[in-house]
Amino acid sequence: MMESILISILVTLLGYLIGSIPMGYLVIKIFKRQDITLIGSGRTGGTNAMRAGGLWMGLLTGILDFLKGFMAIWVARWLMPDTIWPQVMAGAAAVFGHNWSIWLYLVTKKLNAGAGTGPNLGAAIAFWPPAALVVIPIILFFVFIVGYASLASIAAAIAIVVILFLRAAYVGTPWQYGVYGILTSAIVIWALRPNIKRLFEGKERRVGIFAKKSASS
Repeated sequence: MMESILISILVTLLGYLIGSIPMGYLVIKIFKRQDITLIGSGRTGGTNAMRAGGLWMGLLTGILDFLKGFMAIWVARWLMPDTIWPQVMAGAAAVFGHNWSIWLYLVTKKLNAGAGTGPNLGAAIAFWPPAALVVIPIILFFVFIVGYASLASIAAAIAIVVILFLRAAYVGTPWQYGVYGILTSAIVIWALRPNIKRLFEGKERRVGIFAKKSASS
């Protein structure tokens, strides 16, 4: 019993450390020789990487962030096969780590890193791969058509909750996955509090086809 608890704690910690790797910071630093925390929103996610380095840098960052969430679940399943709660905690910890990164803090003294969309999607797809067919179009719609990355993150997080609970109700997959969705929705929304405030004030930055070409942020 004690060994199982210790491994669960280890799995959660590993999930956090994996999620904390600031991919956008590394991508922009390597390819553009710039500090992404000084550009746009200052976050290290795919949207701000796109502002800092263009579409391909944003896409690369998004893929790497996705892999963080996917990898956190893979590690949990490897260390504790057929045990659900460690997967839930590792996935949620990866999203938390993405948003509040210890690695970024050690390098820049800035803790607030992202909104968690990439690793949240990665973990959700690790739980059920076809979730990508629903969540990715939602993200693309809100980013490139509606023009608000913050709304994309929130809509994706809510969609993940709905998908995982519907799967549990109608297919019999573990209901704990839905708890993962609730936890990560709370993490995402908490991280986006300033964006939500700006949305209500009509001051939120826009991306996609509605973004102002002249905007420095």
